[in-house]
Amino acid sequence: MTNSNKILLILALALTVATTSGCARSMSDLDQYIAQVNARPGGAIEPLPQITTYETVAYERVDARSPFVPDLPAAGRDDGGVRPDATRKREYLEGFPLDTFRMVGTLYKDGQLFGLVQTSDKLIHRVVVGNYVGQNDGRIISITESAIQLLEIVPDGLGGYTERAATIGLGET
Repeated sequence: MTNSNKILLILALALTVATTSGCARSMSDLDQYIAQVNARPGGAIEPLPQITTYETVAYERVDARSPFVPDLPAAGRDDGGVRPDATRKREYLEGFPLDTFRMVGTLYKDGQLFGLVQTSDKLIHRVVVGNYVGQNDGRIISITESAIQLLEIVPDGLGGYTERAATIGLGET
């Protein structure tokens, strides 16, 4: 071993001893701080809130309809009410949700007013009164310069159907 290697080895050993001796330092200042914090008086803990007892009420209207069962007198009844026509051939624009249509204008041709609607695929289609659009059997009932009015047939939640008015306004997205 050469002298320079010996010197480097001694320096490395001295440096290691110097750095590790800092780790063995006294921790009395930390112990003093912990003792000081523990000597502080503790805070008051709020008492638990009083629990009020729940008062039960018996339902005594046995002759009346239960409030937990839906009123279903019209459900399933075939009274000739509004129903979608299952035999009708579906039109192309019935494949799009109504909220994806955008009215972009109107067109007069041969004395007839057409509505121009843009679908989500960015194509523009001509519609007339009587056409069906949207996924709820929406039949167009009127076309004006600013809107297309239609009637949809939607489930009423009780097993039947109801008509609902809808509008596609000019420039709405």
